[in-house]
Amino acid sequence: MLDLPSPGYLAIPISGKGPGLLVLHAWWGLNDFMRNFCQLLADEGFVALAPDLYHGKVATTNDEAKQLRSTLKKDHVSSALISAVERLRQEPRVTSPALGVVGFSLGAHWALWLSLERIADIAAVTVFYGIRSADYSPSRAAYLGHFAGNDAWVASSGVKKLERSLKAAKRPVTFYTYQGTGHWFFEANRPEAFNPMAAELAWRRTVEFLSTRLRG
Repeated sequence: MLDLPSPGYLAIPISGKGPGLLVLHAWWGLNDFMRNFCQLLADEGFVALAPDLYHGKVATTNDEAKQLRSTLKKDHVSSALISAVERLRQEPRVTSPALGVVGFSLGAHWALWLSLERIADIAAVTVFYGIRSADYSPSRAAYLGHFAGNDAWVASSGVKKLERSLKAAKRPVTFYTYQGTGHWFFEANRPEAFNPMAAELAWRRTVEFLSTRLRG
């Protein structure tokens, strides 16, 4: 079952209820891959909401994505994400006050931000090839990270720094590096980077992590 908040995309499990998840898209926008990812999460029993930071616009090339990203304003993004959290908090089909967030690249940066901005709401954070420097000691979330072995966009030193920061904050954290992969390796609509074996493994790990953290 699908529902369409504005702006965004909401996928509901067949059961009609489940733990709530925010899905934060990469700089490509809320494209068909992101919608399908929400539906796959719904098939696993989650209520998955993906806010649309570009209001319907999507990119297929790096140049288009850079242009779209340049239109984002920090206060507008933060307001949209807080509104999305409130939307899930008020959603009667969400079964737990503890929410999760999954972010891809640009969305990973904002997922990490959200775990500090809405400390009482965010219990589980999954990031795909995206980082953010911060003091995570106020957070109450657990963290799962998927990173590429050969990433032209995210330095391994930055990944290690984020992992150290989370451990220093005494947060539960597990980071995986998928050797032989590059940025976007999880996204099937990026044929130049998609790695089916790594993507399947990352998917299984993500579902297990979110199920454990949000269902208890």
